[in-house]
Amino acid sequence: MDEEGQGQTCQLLDLPWEDVLVPHILSYLPLQHIVRLQRVSKHFQSLVQVYLANCRTFNFSVIGPSIPKEVFHAMLKDNKVLQNLSLQNCSDWVTDKELLPVIGQNQHLQRVDMSGCASLTRHSLVAVSLSCTHLQHLGLAHCEWVDCLSLRSLADHCGGLRSIDLTACRQLKDDAICYLAKKCSELKSLSLAVNANITDESVEEVAKNCRGLEQLDLTGCLRVRNQSIRTVAEYCPKLQSLRVNHCHNVTESSLDPLRKRNVLIDVEPPLPRALVLLQDMLGFAPFINLQI
Repeated sequence: MDEEGQGQTCQLLDLPWEDVLVPHILSYLPLQHIVRLQRVSKHFQSLVQVYLANCRTFNFSVIGPSIPKEVFHAMLKDNKVLQNLSLQNCSDWVTDKELLPVIGQNQHLQRVDMSGCASLTRHSLVAVSLSCTHLQHLGLAHCEWVDCLSLRSLADHCGGLRSIDLTACRQLKDDAICYLAKKCSELKSLSLAVNANITDESVEEVAKNCRGLEQLDLTGCLRVRNQSIRTVAEYCPKLQSLRVNHCHNVTESSLDPLRKRNVLIDVEPPLPRALVLLQDMLGFAPFINLQI
């Protein structure tokens, strides 16, 4: 190698940005490191902006509590190719004002998680339903602002939905869930947990319309009874997981057929549960001949 070649050095930023640095380096860094990287220099700031504009996944669940809303806007203002957006742990600052522009310019979103975002309103859900017609996964756990009308809008426009978490969305009643089940028949995962309004009517409608259902969470649905669980067993042959803890009207008579199909159920069968309680009281496990 000649002296001229030996004197040349290659800096990190000399590598092609969109062909090398963005897909093969920055894409493997956690989002919090990306945020710090843009503080190094103006050149790194420009590199990060290129990355952010082409990023398809944003997960704010780790850094959400620590970033100002202005940073959120700056990070996503040029992005129009977003597919996955998670806003868990952003409840302290995210409102419709921050979210609506992002939703409006990203019509290819397939997965959105707004779980726990208490300061949002039904307008955000309506915007998602109107803009993101290819949506497949939606998290709305503990979003008590979700009402029947906004859920109907979602059902009308996002018929390809595969999973939705409606845990503790306490405004929702049977009519909204039944409408969702009829419009989104490809659902594979559904949580209706912690909602005292949900009855057998919702569960039966879900079972009859969403026959590919694999996961169903009814934890704390106090009005659900054996009748609807039997309907689930009959119409949902692909069911893998059922959560019915604190569903006091659901008994082993409806759960046993599902256990025989190896469905994972979060409630122990009566005998093992009784043995555990007895062991707790006695301090040891008594021998019981189960063949008698």
